[in-house]
Amino acid sequence: MSILERIADERVSDVRCTEDSIVVDLMDGRTISAPLAWYPRLAKGTPHQRAHWERCAGGFGIHWPDLDEDLSTEGLLRGAPAPKVT
Repeated sequence: MSILERIADERVSDVRCTEDSIVVDLMDGRTISAPLAWYPRLAKGTPHQRAHWERCAGGFGIHWPDLDEDLSTEGLLRGAPAPKVT
């Protein structure tokens, strides 16, 4: 195991949404930001609904119970937008 593997902690520390972005702080001090438009359920939610989130999947995921949306830190780090629903 390398030093970087021991230091990296991709669990969620905090989540916030701006008018056009989702911002996720990780336990290891990194911050991930992605366009809110990539996640239509979040984009359509109210600021109050987006502010009501919970950690899930051992801290590696984020769940918005009011919007039935789940994101993982792995997907956010890869820059993966939500799949298009047809």
